[in-house]
Amino acid sequence: MIFSGKSLIWTVGGAVIGFVFYSLLKMIGLSVLGIIFLALFALVGFIIGTCKMPMIDSIKICRQTAGENLDDVIRRGIKFKLKKNRIYVYAKEEINNDNK
Repeated sequence: MIFSGKSLIWTVGGAVIGFVFYSLLKMIGLSVLGIIFLALFALVGFIIGTCKMPMIDSIKICRQTAGENLDDVIRRGIKFKLKKNRIYVYAKEEINNDNK
């Protein structure tokens, strides 16, 4: 696993979210727990920016998105939710002309 630009951005984003928890927990005297949260969120950000979606046959979303980057899958999911979960399917109908 090599730090690419995308994985670095996701790691920093996760660390910023973790820093919010760290600062809140530091105020109440739990700075060690805050550092753990900071490292955990940075690790999750790195994984999102680096890894690809695995192929797991028993899980439908994994079958449909196998091999794609995790951040692309998350981005598409967010866009889908913002559009109020509307799926438009345009199907062609076959016209059966049986002249008997």
